[in-house]
Amino acid sequence: MPDKEREAAPVQSKAEKKHELHQELPTDFPDPLFRGLHLIIRFAIRVLAVLMVAVILWGVGDVIYIIYDRLVTPPFLLLDINDIFYTFGAFMAVLIAVEIFINIRLYLGTNVFPVQLVVATALMAIARKVIVLDFDTLTPMYLIGIAATTVALGITYWLLRQGNQHHEWDD
Repeated sequence: MPDKEREAAPVQSKAEKKHELHQELPTDFPDPLFRGLHLIIRFAIRVLAVLMVAVILWGVGDVIYIIYDRLVTPPFLLLDINDIFYTFGAFMAVLIAVEIFINIRLYLGTNVFPVQLVVATALMAIARKVIVLDFDTLTPMYLIGIAATTVALGITYWLLRQGNQHHEWDD
């Protein structure tokens, strides 16, 4: 390429090149059928985002109701340990919904599936499950399954973080 053309060509960073390589639903796809299908899927994801906001607001209302209900039930203005764990579970459910909304927003904004964030959301969901476990009704196999899932997700998250840090050093 002659020097003048090289100077006129836009320079792409490594991040921009990676972004192009991982675009799942491009709106400029060459085949018109798939381009239309991509637009439909992107619209469906937007609908999911709106619905997730509704779920978050509904969840906040549920948390408020749970706290109110627990505080007005005798003994008044007191929460026992089960009430606290039940409330924590409701809080965590709302926070998980927020994380899912962030996943949707990132997916729409970058066209890249945010694997690390999805794994972090799964870790949060399993943490919620651990917080609200009823140890009186657990079977040993269920507890082993929860433990194995937690360890697997923790290792996966750690590996993804290590990989991202390695890529940042390369840039």
